[in-house]
Amino acid sequence: MPRKPRFFLPDVPNHVVQRGRNRDPIFFESSDYYFYLDKLREALDKYQVSLHAYVLMTNHVHLLMSAPTENAISQLMQFVGRHYVPYVNKKYGFSGSLWEGRFKSSLIESERYLLACMRYIELNPVRGKMVCAPGDYVFSSYHANALSEPNLLITPHNEFTKLSDNPLVRGQYYSALFDQALPDDFLDVIRQGTASGTPVGTEYFKEKIESTLGRKVGQAHRGRPRGT
Repeated sequence: MPRKPRFFLPDVPNHVVQRGRNRDPIFFESSDYYFYLDKLREALDKYQVSLHAYVLMTNHVHLLMSAPTENAISQLMQFVGRHYVPYVNKKYGFSGSLWEGRFKSSLIESERYLLACMRYIELNPVRGKMVCAPGDYVFSSYHANALSEPNLLITPHNEFTKLSDNPLVRGQYYSALFDQALPDDFLDVIRQGTASGTPVGTEYFKEKIESTLGRKVGQAHRGRPRGT
């Protein structure tokens, strides 16, 4: 059966999820996380992809990225995998692929959903009961986005920069959003979007994708404010 083609629009954020095979761990100690991030940084530069948010969990990764060309994100993921999988296999005596299959992804409507998707990603360690607060977790973009700490991986999305021209104030506004819980129905929409490849956004967003690409996108969630 042919693979379902991914939806892509230039510079529209894409929420990417890649899991370990059988949901097994893909990171085992701190140096593994740092090696992955180093190769991710190389790939972002090589393929001119912008990373807006990320989290590296024990057995999966979340990346929110915008790309100028259709194949750039796939090329980025392949580049990281070509370096990271042999690194892990050699270090721990494994063989074969680490991944459950090809990565999952869904387009994200930036005007209404970008900030909420960023929070969804950076709250993963809290939902997983690994830490009590997102700032307690090292391997995520929360420190860059909410605390304004330097991070060469991160390119702020223009929807994020609308919070304030001042990076410190912007981080304060963004961190204040974490005082609001993400509703369960929104969590379901994000998860279903990446699992099925369905874009996450309003009906207008879905119709725009269908008109531009000439393809049906399936079910889409109807409207929730951008700061949700």
